[in-house]
Amino acid sequence: MRKITAILPSDLLDSAMRLSGASLTDTLREALRNYSHHAASQKLLEMRGKVAFDLDWRALRGKDED
Repeated sequence: MRKITAILPSDLLDSAMRLSGASLTDTLREALRNYSHHAASQKLLEMRGKVAFDLDWRALRGKDED
């Protein structure tokens, strides 16, 4: 864990905390988690069509129909 000091707009923090119903720390933690998830998803979407996979979902799940 890291303790930080940040200068943020109070109206934005108040709004986010009101919507989340959580404490300041929990609200910021969730916001950072959501940001990381969104950024990673965007990078994966940018790779769409650029990586070839030779996998069959049925085989991966053990649902081969012989």
